[in-house]
Amino acid sequence: RTLSSEIFRELSEEWDDLQELGQLLERAVARDAPFSVREGGVIREGYSGKLDSCRELSSQGKEWIARLEARERDRTGINSLRVGYNKVFGYYIEVTRKNLDDVPDDYIRKQTLTGAERFITPELKEYEEKVLKAEEESSRLEEELFRELLQEVAGFTTRVQEASHRVALKDVLCSLAETAANYDYRCPTVKDDGEIKIIGGRHPVLERLELEESFVPNDVHLDNDSNRLLIVTGPNMAGKSTFIRQTALIVLMAQMGGFVPAESAEIGLVDRIFTRVGAHDQLTRGLSTFMVEMNETANILNNATGKSLIILDEIGRGTSTYDGVSIAWAVAEYIADESRIGAKTLFATHYNELTELAGTAAGVKNYQVLVRESGEEVKFLRKVVEGSADKSYGIQVARLAGLPAEVLKRASELLIGFEYGELKRSKEQPEEGSKGDSAEESQLSLFAGTGLKVVEELRGIDPDDITPRDALDKLYRLKELMKGR
Repeated sequence: RTLSSEIFRELSEEWDDLQELGQLLERAVARDAPFSVREGGVIREGYSGKLDSCRELSSQGKEWIARLEARERDRTGINSLRVGYNKVFGYYIEVTRKNLDDVPDDYIRKQTLTGAERFITPELKEYEEKVLKAEEESSRLEEELFRELLQEVAGFTTRVQEASHRVALKDVLCSLAETAANYDYRCPTVKDDGEIKIIGGRHPVLERLELEESFVPNDVHLDNDSNRLLIVTGPNMAGKSTFIRQTALIVLMAQMGGFVPAESAEIGLVDRIFTRVGAHDQLTRGLSTFMVEMNETANILNNATGKSLIILDEIGRGTSTYDGVSIAWAVAEYIADESRIGAKTLFATHYNELTELAGTAAGVKNYQVLVRESGEEVKFLRKVVEGSADKSYGIQVARLAGLPAEVLKRASELLIGFEYGELKRSKEQPEEGSKGDSAEESQLSLFAGTGLKVVEELRGIDPDDITPRDALDKLYRLKELMKGR
């Protein structure tokens, strides 16, 4: 059959079927050979006449001993007489004590047991030596033949390696082709202009799982200019991690020569793919989760180049919020800076503060995973679009996880207090050189004061049972409360 693929034609040309090696192994090795040559029976019968003779003598010797046992029982009249063997005493004739009076004179005592005596005869001793010598010679010959066989097979090493390489490459290519055909993968365009443009990209593993909702494809555009570093924000479980990881997988699959799970893909060559994903510790080495994360980040910053692809799935966890934001911000700035790294990067984060980088650092853009809110419920749309998320929906995700209602209610109250306190403090920063508030006074109070009064006022409002006039009065009252804070 004519092959249209050039690489398959090359792999099939001058194909070495290793027929000589196959015939050698077929002649030399028994089909039911044991794992170790020391067990015997590895070399096939008929391969060595000398080995066959030794095996035949050993086999006949055992048959002879069986005949001897029957003959001696008839001669002595001792029906319990038996011929046995062990590695220490060799072959023997065993007679129980109650039958010792019937033992013939030519029996030579060999061993005394509690309930029996063991004997040897000149005839048995002579045959024992012959059988044991045959077995010993058989074992020695088989090991020798096996070593010779190994040396002969070793002569085929280069040919076996070449044939294995061809078979392995065909197997990989066929697997890639079958997967591409079954799952609608497309041929990517691989180029060297630094641009990565994926339309309708999918995660090759997750899209195959039987999930409650269908997989949502997404586009991504990275280059060495205005789309160098993409800050991806959105709530937990919305799909940020899936989005950035599928991008790395698509780039990897394209550069290894495979089709990719996407409608179309233009893949600029990258020298390496760096990832900082997941959270784990190495306590046996004295490394906390945060330290492992920092080690991974340091490796990226010290080794990535402008031709690398970097995947960052959260940075700055495991320490204080301000520490975390500061580290994440500085890392993003460092990577985005062409004079330092300038690598194409996808940075998924819950620190919405990082979205401000798009206005201060060149090459940075914001992307968000869309959600739809309905009251206290949130629906993840899994679609990544340009823009930034305004909140993380952590409490809604906690509700999905089944946290008690009392905990969720208290978390909502605290969130309002935190957010209001942060806003107030940002507007009331003391001028440089002024004393400002004391440290104690500057701390946000969540457990008393106006913050909770506002929450209580809001909780007491029934939107379905209030007139427009009353609603306006309530609004003015809330405004006065906030002024008095």
